[in-house]
Amino acid sequence: MLTTGTKGKAEVKVDDTNTAVTMGSGSLKVFATPAMIALIEKAACTALEGQLEDGQTTVGTKLDVAHVAATPVGMNVTAEAVLTEIDNRRLVFEVVARDEKDVIGKGSHERFIVNAEKFTAKTYGKV
Repeated sequence: MLTTGTKGKAEVKVDDTNTAVTMGSGSLKVFATPAMIALIEKAACTALEGQLEDGQTTVGTKLDVAHVAATPVGMNVTAEAVLTEIDNRRLVFEVVARDEKDVIGKGSHERFIVNAEKFTAKTYGKV
C-alpha cells in the first residue's frame, strides 16, 4: 500500500553521454537538464517499486523543477524523490538533485497510476 513519506533514489555519473551539448539542450559540456529530469523520474519510480498492484505502472504527467547549478563531467549526481501526496491515482513527489558539492535541482513531480496493458493499447491505438 502506498504511503506518503516513501522515498526513492537514483544516481548517475556525468559523462559525455549526458551533457547538454550531447543531448542537444545547450552548447556546454555540463550535466544536461533533460538528464537531470530523467534521473528525477527514475528516483520517483524507484520509490514505487513493489508498491503497486499487479498490472499497474506509473507515467510522469507533470514536472516543476528548477535546474539551479551546473555539474561538470566526472561528478556523480544523485536524485531523491519523496512521495508527499496521494490523490486517488495521482502521486506527487518532492524532488531534489545534488552533485558532490551542491543542490543542482529541486521542485515537484507528479505521476499517475495506470493499468499498463490498457495504457499501452490506447497509446498504440493511435497508429
